[in-house]
Amino acid sequence: MLREFRPPELVGFVGLGQMGVPMATNLARAGFRLAVADSDPRAVERFRALQACEAPATPSELGRACRVVITMLPDGEIVRSVVLGKAGVAAGMQPGSVVIDMSSSSPVGTRRLGDDLARMRIQLVDAPVSGGVPKAKLGTLAIMAGGDTLLIDRCRPMLSAMGSSIFATGPSGSGHAMKALNNYVSAAGLAAAIEAVLAGQRFGLDPAVVVDVLNASTGRNNSTENKLHQFVLSRRFDAGFSLGLMVKDLRTALEVAHATGTPVPLGEACVDAWSKAEALLGKESDHTAVARYWEHLAGVKD
Repeated sequence: MLREFRPPELVGFVGLGQMGVPMATNLARAGFRLAVADSDPRAVERFRALQACEAPATPSELGRACRVVITMLPDGEIVRSVVLGKAGVAAGMQPGSVVIDMSSSSPVGTRRLGDDLARMRIQLVDAPVSGGVPKAKLGTLAIMAGGDTLLIDRCRPMLSAMGSSIFATGPSGSGHAMKALNNYVSAAGLAAAIEAVLAGQRFGLDPAVVVDVLNASTGRNNSTENKLHQFVLSRRFDAGFSLGLMVKDLRTALEVAHATGTPVPLGEACVDAWSKAEALLGKESDHTAVARYWEHLAGVKD
């Protein structure tokens, strides 16, 4: 039986954004050695100033140095380019190596990537995360891992360094499907809460009281507990996850539903509303700024 990936294994980590930096840092804290890469050389230099690591010159050199490479990138098309493109990660990897895609990628694209890597005798685990930047920093992310069960077990020491809840979700692509469906439920809950707060405010209720009552009642959800006071009512709008990425995940959830013939009228309405918010506010806006879209519909001045 093949052994687990344990410290001081050299792990490749591609993608040093808001989520990638704390995730890679927690791998290092757990005793793993790191070889890192990012499309922005300045991100690599910033990380190297904080954490001892290798920085191979090209993705293929990173793949050559590591038996396992983690990607944490904006979408599956970028993952595919980094992994299979010219001088990509897979070009340097040896047979028996593993790619773990922790990005929010399309499940359909993930299965295609897995098939392409399998022809190179490289295995793929799709292991997207939930919990945002705060839980990434704490190492308490929820991780949804799709792929071969024995392979996921081999990867658990690495995944456990970044997350406190690790779910084996099923075959290749199932982790990414689960992440998209989770974000659909999250987005729908946030939208419903924003509508309730806005309606309550226009009726004469204090928005802070509305949120407090929701959190003590059956309307409570992750957004009422962790987003409304913290990022919406405070007007900070800096939860660390962009509006564009949320809309991408919502469209992926709709793709999953349509591919399975599942009717999702609420899902389609949710995607439509969030897409209009993205058009108004810009994809780089924080996803909690979606409240401004509903305020715009109501004629509320910011």
